[in-house]
Amino acid sequence: MARKKTKSPRQSARWGRRLILLLIALALLPIGQVGCVAVIDPPVTSLMLWRWVEGQFSEKYSGVIQYRWVNIERVPSAFLKDVVGLEDARFFEHHGIDWKEVKIAREAAETRGEPPRGASTITMQCARSLFLWPGRSYVRKGLELAYTVLMEKMLSKRRILELYVNAIEMGDGVYGVDAAARKHFAVKAGELDPGQCA
Repeated sequence: MARKKTKSPRQSARWGRRLILLLIALALLPIGQVGCVAVIDPPVTSLMLWRWVEGQFSEKYSGVIQYRWVNIERVPSAFLKDVVGLEDARFFEHHGIDWKEVKIAREAAETRGEPPRGASTITMQCARSLFLWPGRSYVRKGLELAYTVLMEKMLSKRRILELYVNAIEMGDGVYGVDAAARKHFAVKAGELDPGQCA
């Protein structure tokens, strides 16, 4: 009868150290990612990559990526005001999570007996577009909240807004205000008039 091999205490300790190092690396990854977008304009986002892959395997998305980074100074103030007004009116007041909006959404859902509508802030949407994947799950939502807290701690509101207006999906394969301006109006972002911004 063959004897079962057992791990020596030294091997078990080695695997334990490896596991701890892996967990530390996974915990530090989001900090590194947010640190990078603090100083580097992202050349691509996770949402762009997801849509590209979806485009390769389905007919739902084209898989084409139209993306041009534009500094926030070149984005019309009318567009920025409209984005904040429509997407997250208390953007400059909260710290990434708008608890008032969450409460309103929950109460409305309880009254109607329906699932709650989204109460995502600009920072949450930006975190999702930059670092995560589309769809709904508790894991993704938990990661979204973690990235949101990190972004609010490590980035200015101005930088978050700049990342957002450059990362948002504005049509199939169209990402950011400049690509959208070129695609839909044949102008650069800075040339959008107030009507086009709206």
